[in-house]
Formats: sequence, C-alpha cells, structure tokens
Amino acid sequence: MTKNGRNGIPAYKQIQGAIRKRIEAGELKPGDMVASERELARIHRVSLMTARHALTSLEREGVVERRRSAGTFVATPKVHFNKLMSYTEQMASRGLVAHSQLLFCKIIDPQPEIAARLVVPAHTKLVHLERLRLAGDEPFAFESCYLSADEFGAIVSARLGRSSLFSTLERDYGVVLAHADEEVDATAADPKISELFGVARGTPLLRFRQVIYSTKGKATIYVVGFYRSDRHTLLVRRFRS
Repeated sequence: MTKNGRNGIPAYKQIQGAIRKRIEAGELKPGDMVASERELARIHRVSLMTARHALTSLEREGVVERRRSAGTFVATPKVHFNKLMSYTEQMASRGLVAHSQLLFCKIIDPQPEIAARLVVPAHTKLVHLERLRLAGDEPFAFESCYLSADEFGAIVSARLGRSSLFSTLERDYGVVLAHADEEVDATAADPKISELFGVARGTPLLRFRQVIYSTKGKATIYVVGFYRSDRHTLLVRRFRS
C-alpha cells in the first residue's frame, strides 16, 4: 500500500481508524492488547514505519499505552481539559457514553463568596446542583454548580440527570457559554467523595474552580469540580513572549 491509501487517506490514519472502531464497538477494552507493529504492517500491507507511526500517534492521544517488553494496550480513557465543553461533549470526544446522577438540585440561601464570583448582589439566592459524572458505570467526577436563582431558578425543574447544563441554558434561556476562568489545584478525597468514587480516603484528586462566562461576557456558572487524577489530563499550551 502506498503512503496514501484508499480515498487518499494516509495509511497510518486508516490503521488508527480500524483500531478506534474496534474500541468503540467494545471488541477492544481498556487493558486489552493491540496488534503489534509487525502484525499491523502485515494486516494493512504497509511498512513497519507506517504501523509504528499509527501507534505512536494513538499513544500521544492517550488511546493506547506502550509497555516496554510487553506490547501495546488499550489505555484507560482520560478526559482532556483542552477546550471548554460540557461533560457530555468531553466524553463523546473520547468515544465514551456519559451519564450523570443528579444528587442535589435546590435553591439555597445566599452565599456571599459565591455571589461575588458570579458578580451578583450578596443577598442573591442561588441554584445549587451536585452531580456525579460517570462513563459507563465508573465515576469520573463530582461537580457542584451554582447559578443565580433570580435568573435561572426554574432550572431546578429541568431533567439535568439526562441533559447537559450547557445545552439546557442555551435551549431554555438563550445563554451560550463561551469561556471559563479556572483555578486548578491538587487535593485529596474526603469521606464523601471517596464513597462516591469508590476510592480510598486521601486519594489524589484534581480540583477545578471555574467561573464560566456567556458570549456576552456575563459570569453565569460557578463550578467546583473534583476529578480523578488518574482519569483526567490537563493540557496547557505555553508561548514564549
């Protein structure tokens, strides 16, 4: 096979596509071994270098992991925080089906510190919702979200266990979210989160505190999220001045 295969698609991308399809179909699961470079080269009738390039690119994306003297294996899925997306969108980008357990959704009394982050009066009541985020049956994250009850009080009646908060805001309120300011630090699982995640107390977690803004520049959601550090990767692009 030449460098460009069927329909002008590079051969290495065809190999990647074949592996991705097997993962998405459930034929290959996390921890399963992927065909070796030599096997892929033989199956797809390409050079060893082309097969190696296909696996190397998949490894960079976190789809597979290569273990010295053992082979190449399907990696445990990770969510990459390199773009502002809803959790549903994040998981879909990794070929995973996401769902949420809505643990709490009520209007609560004012909390001045959160009101300040949302740039609303300190006496403003808040919508507070807590969700456990899952992929399949595995917990990936726990998120607490806060919004102004004056503007979004009716959201407590929305079926947020089944739909994205982002899409609900856009569909029902005409609010399109644009960007987020984030603070990220490391923390440890407390008793509540350790029980929700099924991990030991003190397990390392990533904590994100986000203020999410609409396209009009208005602070709309404040989120405190706890994410399993073994399931998430924060990608940062740095520039030289």
